[in-house]
This record gives sequence, C-alpha cells and structure tokens, in this order.
Amino acid sequence: MSEDPPAPPVPSYDELVALVVEQAALITQLRAEVEQARARIAELEAQVAKTSRHSSKPPSSDGLAKPPPKSLRTKTGRRPGGQDGHPGSTLRMVADPDERVVHEPGPCSGCGTQLADRPVTRTERRQVFDLPELRPHVTEHQLLERECGCGTRTKATAPAGVDAPPSTGRG
Repeated sequence: MSEDPPAPPVPSYDELVALVVEQAALITQLRAEVEQARARIAELEAQVAKTSRHSSKPPSSDGLAKPPPKSLRTKTGRRPGGQDGHPGSTLRMVADPDERVVHEPGPCSGCGTQLADRPVTRTERRQVFDLPELRPHVTEHQLLERECGCGTRTKATAPAGVDAPPSTGRG
C-alpha cells in the first residue's frame, strides 16, 4: 500500500498579507503600462490616418492611393439652384408673429446726428421661423390606496410598462 504525499505547508497570515500587497502593486503597475500602450496606439492610429487632404503632409506622401472624387454626380449641363420656368416658393410671412424685435438705426450715416427723435420713414419686415423646443411629455400615474372598513388597505395596480416611480415610455 502506498502512502499519501505530505500536505503542502499552510502560509501564515503575514505571508498572505505580503502576497496580497505584492499583487496589488503589480496590478497598479500593469494598469499604468496598459494606459501608456493605449495612448501610444491612439497616437500611431492618428499618424497613420493623416493624408495630404487634411494635414500638412505633402501629396507625395500619400503613396499610390488616389483620393476618391469629390462628387459622384454626373454633369447635366444645368446651373445649380432653381431652373428657369420653375415657380419658386418660400414661407409666407405671418400677420401676427409670436415676438417682435425692433432694431433702431445708429447715428445718421451722412452727418452723424442721433436719429432717436426723428420720424420713421419706412419699416422693412423680416421673419425667422424656428421650431419649438422639443421637451418630454410627462404623464403621472397616481396609484391610490384605500382602507376598507375591515382595516385592510388595497392599492391600485400600475398599468403595463409603468414599472418604477420614474420611467420612460415606449412610444
């Protein structure tokens, strides 16, 4: 019959503490090295991505790769913009805007006199149409609880999808 091998020695508490401290220092060192490596990789990737089109490198450093054409559209012979004979359209001015801002002229462009007390001879109107600010629509669900004559309290159940006090909708 063979004998069992002897059990390995059990490390002491102080040995375990020293081992944990050593491992923590090693982890800190490795993290610092990983951060340095990441910074170097980002620097090299930025360097490789540079071309003469968006950096100060000369075109000869781009190699044999020809840059893609600026536009893939074929020429039609027409000028850009609205074509002759096409009726133009624009936003119509409104009679009652939400806000009116009056802009006063500075001093006279001829003699430099202040014009604040002089009569208005003409008003040119210009309107800017802005979309309203987008903001969330908030619906509050109040779950009422009522007490019966027997002393039992019963609370309403929340509708489907209303899972927490603050939650986001699905649609």
